[in-house]
Amino acid sequence: MANEIFDRDTMLDLVVNIIPLFIIFFFIVAFVVFNPFGVETLPTGIQFGLLIAPFILLAILTYISGKAIAGAEKDYTVYLPGQATVTGAKPLHDLEAEAEADADEPQLGAGDERSDTDA
Repeated sequence: MANEIFDRDTMLDLVVNIIPLFIIFFFIVAFVVFNPFGVETLPTGIQFGLLIAPFILLAILTYISGKAIAGAEKDYTVYLPGQATVTGAKPLHDLEAEAEADADEPQLGAGDERSDTDA
């Protein structure tokens, strides 16, 4: 599996920025296609400036945030939400290692019996 900058968890963290980007993009396209206010140089320039500038700045902020989130997950100890200050809490990578070890062990089914002696 290749390392990606924006994995699934990072993308979920960035949804709060991606949704407003889609909303702003929708209004940019809507005002280009349906121009309800007419075409005048100053008002149209201000209108698109007030849409395009936040769109670009939010896109840059989203990218920088995504890199910071992904970098923090790789460089620092990551705990489950709310567990960072709990005494005795295990880091997330320790829990994942335990889960992988448990998955590697064969599981007994409901009808399987395990006995140490053969009859």
